[in-house]
Amino acid sequence: MASERFEPHASRAMASMFDGVSARYDLLNRLMTLGQDGAWREAMARAVPADAHVVLDLCTGSGVSLTGLRHPGRTLLGMDVSLGMLEVARDRQGSLGWAPRLACADGFRLPLRDGTLDAITVAFGVRNLRPRASSLGEMARALRPGGTLVVLEATAPGPGPLRPVLEAYVRHVIPLLGRLSGDPSAYRYLSESIFEFGSGPEFESDLAGAGFELVARRAFLLGAARLWVARRAGGLGQNPAAARERLQAARGEPGENAHDARPAGSGLGEPAAWLAAQAVLSILLTASLAWALVVWAKLNADLPLTPQQRVIGWALLVAGLAGFGVRSVWLALRFRAGARSR
Repeated sequence: MASERFEPHASRAMASMFDGVSARYDLLNRLMTLGQDGAWREAMARAVPADAHVVLDLCTGSGVSLTGLRHPGRTLLGMDVSLGMLEVARDRQGSLGWAPRLACADGFRLPLRDGTLDAITVAFGVRNLRPRASSLGEMARALRPGGTLVVLEATAPGPGPLRPVLEAYVRHVIPLLGRLSGDPSAYRYLSESIFEFGSGPEFESDLAGAGFELVARRAFLLGAARLWVARRAGGLGQNPAAARERLQAARGEPGENAHDARPAGSGLGEPAAWLAAQAVLSILLTASLAWALVVWAKLNADLPLTPQQRVIGWALLVAGLAGFGVRSVWLALRFRAGARSR
Protein backbone atom coordinates (compact mmCIF):
# COMPACT_ATOMS: atom_id res chain seq x y z
CA MET A 1 0.00 0.00 0.00
CA ALA A 2 2.80 2.45 0.90
CA SER A 3 4.48 1.98 -2.51
CA GLU A 4 1.16 2.67 -4.30
CA ARG A 5 1.10 6.15 -2.78
CA PHE A 6 4.22 7.11 -4.74
CA GLU A 7 2.82 5.92 -8.05
CA PRO A 8 1.72 8.45 -10.72
CA HIS A 9 -1.93 9.55 -10.48
CA ALA A 10 -2.38 7.67 -7.17
CA SER A 11 -5.69 9.37 -6.39
CA ARG A 12 -7.34 6.28 -4.93
CA ALA A 13 -4.39 5.50 -2.67
CA MET A 14 -4.29 9.13 -1.50
CA ALA A 15 -8.03 9.20 -0.87
CA SER A 16 -7.89 6.01 1.18
CA MET A 17 -4.93 7.26 3.21
CA PHE A 18 -6.48 10.63 4.06
CA ASP A 19 -9.85 9.05 4.83
CA GLY A 20 -8.06 7.00 7.48
CA VAL A 21 -6.37 9.95 9.22
CA SER A 22 -9.10 12.60 8.88
CA ALA A 23 -10.21 12.41 12.53
CA ARG A 24 -6.88 13.57 14.02
CA TYR A 25 -5.26 15.17 10.99
CA ASP A 26 -5.38 18.79 12.19
CA LEU A 27 -4.24 17.90 15.72
CA LEU A 28 -1.20 16.03 14.43
CA ASN A 29 -0.38 18.85 12.01
CA ARG A 30 -0.32 21.25 14.93
CA LEU A 31 1.97 18.94 16.93
CA MET A 32 4.35 18.26 14.04
CA THR A 33 4.74 21.96 13.19
CA LEU A 34 5.22 22.99 16.83
CA GLY A 35 1.97 24.93 16.63
CA GLN A 36 3.06 27.08 13.68
CA ASP A 37 0.95 25.70 10.82
CA GLY A 38 -1.89 28.16 11.49
CA ALA A 39 0.43 31.15 11.05
CA TRP A 40 1.83 29.64 7.84
CA ARG A 41 -1.66 29.21 6.40
CA GLU A 42 -2.45 32.83 7.29
CA ALA A 43 0.63 33.91 5.32
CA MET A 44 -0.64 31.83 2.40
CA ALA A 45 -4.05 33.54 2.55
CA ARG A 46 -2.44 37.00 2.66
CA ALA A 47 -0.53 36.19 -0.53
CA VAL A 48 -3.80 35.86 -2.48
CA PRO A 49 -4.77 39.16 -4.17
CA ALA A 50 -7.66 40.87 -2.43
CA ASP A 51 -9.47 41.27 -5.76
CA ALA A 52 -9.28 37.57 -6.63
CA HIS A 53 -12.98 36.77 -7.10
CA VAL A 54 -12.78 33.04 -7.86
CA VAL A 55 -10.29 31.11 -5.70
CA LEU A 56 -9.63 27.37 -5.48
CA ASP A 57 -8.04 25.73 -2.45
CA LEU A 58 -6.75 22.51 -4.00
CA CYS A 59 -6.00 19.51 -1.76
CA THR A 60 -8.14 21.35 0.77
CA GLY A 61 -8.31 18.38 3.15
CA SER A 62 -10.24 19.24 6.28
CA GLY A 63 -10.75 22.80 5.04
CA VAL A 64 -8.56 24.41 7.67
CA SER A 65 -7.12 26.83 5.08
CA LEU A 66 -10.53 27.87 3.79
CA THR A 67 -11.36 30.05 6.80
CA GLY A 68 -8.58 32.52 6.00
CA LEU A 69 -9.54 32.60 2.32
CA ARG A 70 -13.23 33.44 2.84
CA HIS A 71 -14.06 36.94 1.67
CA PRO A 72 -17.36 38.75 0.92
CA GLY A 73 -17.98 38.68 -2.81
CA ARG A 74 -15.47 35.88 -3.41
CA THR A 75 -16.44 32.50 -4.81
CA LEU A 76 -14.30 30.05 -2.85
CA LEU A 77 -13.89 26.45 -3.96
CA GLY A 78 -12.38 23.58 -1.98
CA MET A 79 -11.40 20.37 -3.78
CA ASP A 80 -9.85 17.14 -2.53
CA VAL A 81 -9.77 13.44 -3.42
CA SER A 82 -10.74 12.38 0.13
CA LEU A 83 -14.46 12.30 0.95
CA GLY A 84 -13.61 11.77 4.62
CA MET A 85 -11.63 15.01 4.68
CA LEU A 86 -14.34 16.88 2.77
CA GLU A 87 -16.92 15.80 5.35
CA VAL A 88 -14.76 17.39 8.06
CA ALA A 89 -14.45 20.53 5.91
CA ARG A 90 -18.23 20.67 5.39
CA ASP A 91 -18.91 20.42 9.12
CA ARG A 92 -16.32 23.10 9.83
CA GLN A 93 -17.31 25.61 7.13
CA GLY A 94 -21.11 25.20 7.02
CA SER A 95 -23.15 26.19 4.00
CA LEU A 96 -24.39 29.72 4.71
CA GLY A 97 -23.22 33.11 3.50
CA TRP A 98 -19.92 33.06 1.63
CA ALA A 99 -19.22 29.45 2.60
CA PRO A 100 -16.93 27.60 0.18
CA ARG A 101 -18.25 25.17 -2.41
CA LEU A 102 -16.71 21.74 -1.85
CA ALA A 103 -16.12 19.07 -4.49
CA CYS A 104 -14.35 15.72 -4.71
CA ALA A 105 -11.72 16.03 -7.46
CA ASP A 106 -8.00 15.50 -7.96
CA GLY A 107 -5.34 17.84 -9.24
CA PHE A 108 -5.07 16.25 -12.67
CA ARG A 109 -8.68 16.62 -13.86
CA LEU A 110 -10.16 19.75 -12.34
CA PRO A 111 -13.88 20.10 -13.21
CA LEU A 112 -13.33 23.67 -14.36
CA ARG A 113 -13.15 25.45 -17.70
CA ASP A 114 -9.94 27.03 -18.97
CA GLY A 115 -9.08 30.33 -17.31
CA THR A 116 -11.84 30.07 -14.70
CA LEU A 117 -9.81 30.91 -11.61
CA ASP A 118 -8.16 34.08 -10.34
CA ALA A 119 -6.05 32.22 -7.77
CA ILE A 120 -5.20 28.73 -6.53
CA THR A 121 -3.81 27.83 -3.12
CA VAL A 122 -2.33 24.47 -2.15
CA ALA A 123 -1.27 23.76 1.44
CA PHE A 124 0.79 20.62 2.09
CA GLY A 125 -0.61 18.88 -0.97
CA VAL A 126 1.64 19.49 -3.96
CA ARG A 127 4.12 16.79 -2.97
CA ASN A 128 1.27 14.24 -3.21
CA LEU A 129 0.58 15.10 -6.87
CA ARG A 130 2.67 12.92 -9.19
CA PRO A 131 3.76 13.64 -11.84
CA ARG A 132 4.14 17.18 -10.57
CA ALA A 133 4.56 18.72 -14.01
CA SER A 134 1.17 17.35 -15.05
CA SER A 135 -0.62 18.73 -11.99
CA LEU A 136 1.02 22.16 -12.37
CA GLY A 137 0.00 22.17 -16.02
CA GLU A 138 -3.60 21.49 -15.01
CA MET A 139 -3.49 24.35 -12.50
CA ALA A 140 -2.11 26.66 -15.18
CA ARG A 141 -4.96 25.62 -17.49
CA ALA A 142 -7.62 26.51 -14.91
CA LEU A 143 -5.99 29.85 -14.01
CA ARG A 144 -6.60 32.95 -16.08
CA PRO A 145 -3.52 34.66 -17.58
CA GLY A 146 -1.86 36.58 -14.75
CA GLY A 147 -3.62 34.42 -12.13
CA THR A 148 -1.87 33.63 -8.84
CA LEU A 149 -0.68 30.28 -7.51
CA VAL A 150 0.28 30.10 -3.83
CA VAL A 151 1.88 26.90 -2.54
CA LEU A 152 2.72 26.06 1.08
CA GLU A 153 4.67 22.84 1.47
CA ALA A 154 6.80 20.88 3.92
CA THR A 155 10.34 20.65 2.57
CA ALA A 156 13.47 18.59 3.14
CA PRO A 157 16.19 20.24 5.25
CA GLY A 158 18.65 22.27 3.22
CA PRO A 159 22.39 22.65 3.88
CA GLY A 160 23.34 24.04 7.28
CA PRO A 161 24.60 23.14 10.74
CA LEU A 162 21.16 22.06 11.96
CA ARG A 163 20.49 19.76 9.02
CA PRO A 164 21.24 16.51 10.98
CA VAL A 165 18.79 17.52 13.73
CA LEU A 166 16.08 18.48 11.25
CA GLU A 167 16.59 15.27 9.26
CA ALA A 168 16.29 13.22 12.46
CA TYR A 169 13.05 15.04 13.27
CA VAL A 170 11.51 14.31 9.86
CA ARG A 171 12.74 10.70 9.69
CA HIS A 172 11.91 9.64 13.23
CA VAL A 173 9.71 12.09 15.17
CA ILE A 174 7.02 12.52 12.50
CA PRO A 175 6.45 8.74 12.12
CA LEU A 176 6.43 8.44 15.92
CA LEU A 177 3.70 11.07 16.22
CA GLY A 178 1.84 9.25 13.46
CA ARG A 179 1.17 6.42 15.90
CA LEU A 180 -1.53 8.66 17.36
CA SER A 181 -3.43 8.54 14.07
CA GLY A 182 -5.71 5.91 12.61
CA ASP A 183 -3.03 4.94 10.07
CA PRO A 184 0.60 5.21 11.25
CA SER A 185 1.80 4.24 7.77
CA ALA A 186 0.42 7.56 6.49
CA TYR A 187 3.00 9.43 8.54
CA ARG A 188 5.83 7.18 7.41
CA TYR A 189 4.73 8.13 3.91
CA LEU A 190 4.67 11.80 4.95
CA SER A 191 8.28 11.58 6.14
CA GLU A 192 9.44 9.87 2.94
CA SER A 193 7.50 12.22 0.68
CA ILE A 194 9.13 15.29 2.25
CA PHE A 195 12.58 14.05 1.26
CA GLU A 196 11.29 13.09 -2.17
CA PHE A 197 9.92 16.63 -2.68
CA GLY A 198 13.27 18.22 -1.86
CA SER A 199 14.26 21.53 -0.34
CA GLY A 200 12.73 23.85 -2.96
CA PRO A 201 14.88 24.37 -6.06
CA GLU A 202 13.39 21.31 -7.74
CA PHE A 203 9.86 22.66 -7.30
CA GLU A 204 10.82 26.10 -8.59
CA SER A 205 12.17 24.45 -11.73
CA ASP A 206 8.84 22.65 -12.18
CA LEU A 207 6.97 25.93 -11.77
CA ALA A 208 8.99 27.54 -14.54
CA GLY A 209 8.45 24.52 -16.78
CA ALA A 210 4.67 24.81 -16.31
CA GLY A 211 4.63 28.47 -17.37
CA PHE A 212 4.67 30.17 -13.96
CA GLU A 213 6.77 33.18 -12.99
CA LEU A 214 8.02 33.13 -9.40
CA VAL A 215 7.00 36.29 -7.54
CA ALA A 216 7.99 35.52 -3.95
CA ARG A 217 9.29 32.79 -1.70
CA ARG A 218 9.50 32.49 2.06
CA ALA A 219 10.90 29.93 4.49
CA PHE A 220 9.44 28.95 7.87
CA LEU A 221 10.97 27.21 10.89
CA LEU A 222 14.51 26.96 9.52
CA GLY A 223 13.23 25.74 6.16
CA ALA A 224 10.93 23.01 7.48
CA ALA A 225 8.20 24.56 5.32
CA ARG A 226 8.25 27.02 2.43
CA LEU A 227 5.78 29.33 0.73
CA TRP A 228 5.89 30.16 -2.97
CA VAL A 229 3.86 32.81 -4.79
CA ALA A 230 3.83 32.48 -8.58
CA ARG A 231 1.97 34.09 -11.45
CA ARG A 232 0.72 32.35 -14.56
CA ALA A 233 2.44 33.86 -17.58
CA GLY A 234 0.23 36.48 -19.25
CA GLY A 235 -1.54 36.01 -22.58
CA LEU A 236 -2.04 38.46 -25.44
CA GLY A 237 -2.54 42.00 -24.26
CA GLN A 238 -1.44 41.14 -20.71
CA ASN A 239 0.62 43.75 -18.94
CA PRO A 240 3.08 41.78 -16.77
CA ALA A 241 4.02 44.81 -14.68
CA ALA A 242 0.39 45.60 -13.90
CA ALA A 243 -0.35 41.97 -13.07
CA ARG A 244 2.57 41.86 -10.67
CA GLU A 245 1.23 44.92 -8.85
CA ARG A 246 -1.96 43.00 -8.01
CA LEU A 247 -0.09 40.37 -6.03
CA GLN A 248 0.16 40.62 -2.27
CA ALA A 249 3.45 38.76 -2.06
CA ALA A 250 4.59 37.02 1.10
CA ARG A 251 7.53 38.81 2.68
CA GLY A 252 10.77 36.96 1.99
CA GLU A 253 13.73 36.33 4.22
CA PRO A 254 16.97 38.32 3.75
CA GLY A 255 18.62 37.40 0.49
CA GLU A 256 15.50 35.90 -1.06
CA ASN A 257 13.95 37.14 -4.29
CA ALA A 258 10.76 38.43 -2.67
CA HIS A 259 8.57 41.44 -3.43
CA ASP A 260 7.07 43.38 -0.56
CA ALA A 261 3.62 44.75 -1.43
CA ARG A 262 3.35 47.02 1.63
CA PRO A 263 3.27 50.74 1.03
CA ALA A 264 6.33 52.73 2.01
CA GLY A 265 6.38 53.83 5.61
CA SER A 266 4.00 51.12 6.80
CA GLY A 267 6.45 50.02 9.45
CA LEU A 268 6.02 46.48 10.67
CA GLY A 269 2.83 45.84 8.72
CA GLU A 270 1.11 44.56 11.89
CA PRO A 271 0.28 46.02 15.32
CA ALA A 272 3.36 46.38 17.51
CA ALA A 273 1.45 44.96 20.47
CA TRP A 274 0.71 41.74 18.57
CA LEU A 275 4.35 41.44 17.50
CA ALA A 276 5.47 41.95 21.09
CA ALA A 277 2.99 39.32 22.30
CA GLN A 278 4.39 36.83 19.80
CA ALA A 279 7.93 37.56 20.94
CA VAL A 280 7.04 37.12 24.62
CA LEU A 281 5.23 33.84 23.93
CA SER A 282 8.14 32.56 21.86
CA ILE A 283 10.62 33.48 24.62
CA LEU A 284 8.48 31.68 27.21
CA LEU A 285 8.33 28.57 25.01
CA THR A 286 12.10 28.72 24.53
CA ALA A 287 12.63 28.90 28.29
CA SER A 288 10.19 26.03 28.85
CA LEU A 289 11.98 23.86 26.31
CA ALA A 290 15.34 24.68 27.87
CA TRP A 291 14.01 23.61 31.27
CA ALA A 292 12.54 20.44 29.74
CA LEU A 293 15.91 19.66 28.14
CA VAL A 294 17.66 19.96 31.50
CA VAL A 295 15.09 17.67 33.15
CA TRP A 296 15.36 15.19 30.28
CA ALA A 297 19.16 15.11 30.60
CA LYS A 298 18.83 14.24 34.29
CA LEU A 299 16.02 11.70 34.12
CA ASN A 300 16.00 10.02 30.68
CA ALA A 301 18.46 7.31 31.78
CA ASP A 302 15.97 6.16 34.42
CA LEU A 303 13.01 6.02 32.03
CA PRO A 304 11.92 2.69 30.45
CA LEU A 305 12.81 3.75 26.89
CA THR A 306 14.56 2.06 23.99
CA PRO A 307 17.75 3.63 22.59
CA GLN A 308 15.83 4.81 19.53
CA GLN A 309 13.21 6.52 21.70
CA ARG A 310 15.96 8.29 23.65
CA VAL A 311 17.48 9.61 20.41
CA ILE A 312 14.06 10.81 19.27
CA GLY A 313 13.48 12.54 22.60
CA TRP A 314 16.81 14.36 22.34
CA ALA A 315 16.12 15.33 18.71
CA LEU A 316 12.64 16.67 19.48
CA LEU A 317 13.76 18.82 22.41
CA VAL A 318 16.89 20.15 20.71
CA ALA A 319 15.03 20.97 17.48
CA GLY A 320 12.24 22.69 19.40
CA LEU A 321 14.69 24.71 21.49
CA ALA A 322 16.70 25.75 18.42
CA GLY A 323 13.59 26.64 16.42
CA PHE A 324 11.93 28.77 19.07
CA GLY A 325 15.25 30.30 20.10
CA VAL A 326 15.84 31.55 16.56
CA ARG A 327 12.21 32.69 16.30
CA SER A 328 12.49 34.64 19.57
CA VAL A 329 15.57 36.51 18.35
CA TRP A 330 13.96 37.20 14.97
CA LEU A 331 10.75 38.56 16.54
CA ALA A 332 12.69 40.70 19.00
CA LEU A 333 14.75 42.21 16.16
CA ARG A 334 11.60 42.89 14.11
CA PHE A 335 9.96 44.61 17.07
CA ARG A 336 13.08 46.72 17.68
CA ALA A 337 13.34 47.68 14.00
CA GLY A 338 9.67 48.63 13.93
CA ALA A 339 10.00 50.75 17.06
CA ARG A 340 12.94 52.66 15.54
CA SER A 341 11.07 53.27 12.25
CA ARG A 342 8.20 54.86 14.11
